[in-house]
Amino acid sequence: MSEELLFLLAADAVLLLHALFVAFVLFSQVLIIIGGWRHWRWVRNRRFRLLHLLAIGIVVIQAWLGRICPLTTWEMALRSRAGDSVYSGSFVVHWVETVLYYDLPAWVFVVCYTGFAALVALSWVRVPPRRSSGKAPGNGPDEQG
Repeated sequence: MSEELLFLLAADAVLLLHALFVAFVLFSQVLIIIGGWRHWRWVRNRRFRLLHLLAIGIVVIQAWLGRICPLTTWEMALRSRAGDSVYSGSFVVHWVETVLYYDLPAWVFVVCYTGFAALVALSWVRVPPRRSSGKAPGNGPDEQG
């Protein structure tokens, strides 16, 4: 296997990882909202919710600082090493432009990321995670129903 092909495969793996990260952030929020309405216990898992909050928090901080995601930078470096074409700007901007044909300024994405983070924060109030113990009141081993 050639070195160029290895770099392309690595770049595609980073692209897949990036897409999975985006999917995690978006679909987790959808499931949290639905799960709160349907009373799904797992959407109140504190670790899951902290991971979700951290993920969108990183995105928002990078956007406000005007930074490109490290995954995008890593993917582009790998593609460049393979002699493949690279895109400029962020992963999300590139794919929104490619798939949806929207050519939007960067500030629009900052506003969207910030708004989405506000929705995530609101879900902490409307569908709060369980306490760290994971026990619901009245369900302890010493308590009989």
